[in-house]
Amino acid sequence: MIRSSLEKAAVVAAGAVAAGMLAGTAVLAQAPPLPPDADTSRFGYHRTADGFARLDLRTGQVSLCTLRASGWACQAAPDDRSAFEAEISRLQAENVALKKALLERGLPLPGGVSPQAAAPPPDAGRSADADLDRALSFVERAWRRLIEMMNNLQRDLGKT
Repeated sequence: MIRSSLEKAAVVAAGAVAAGMLAGTAVLAQAPPLPPDADTSRFGYHRTADGFARLDLRTGQVSLCTLRASGWACQAAPDDRSAFEAEISRLQAENVALKKALLERGLPLPGGVSPQAAAPPPDAGRSADADLDRALSFVERAWRRLIEMMNNLQRDLGKT
């Protein structure tokens, strides 16, 4: 009788383990597959229509990953704000260089611009407080967007 009770317990335990494994397999089958090189401790993934959006949790950089014939390929998503700021900086530097070239040739500057105003310092009119406010505003927007993404992810996982 003891032997049969032990055998029954072993069968029940084996059944429970098998059921747990099947349940785990079902859960894994429902979750969207991650790209093969998915480092879940560094990156966060969100399923999109044509692949994944990958968020680098260390740097905040977002990449769009798609499955191509050659395998998974991730391309950095353009950051509009930094692209605009880079273009503005480039244009300001080009403007200063053109004004210097005009002054070196002895030509007048257009629009009544004085030579002193031709090359304003890059941080003219900006204070440390304004820079801090701008940085805090950026961090706040990034935090709210991260929370929104997490809520969307939880909502999407709750639907499956």
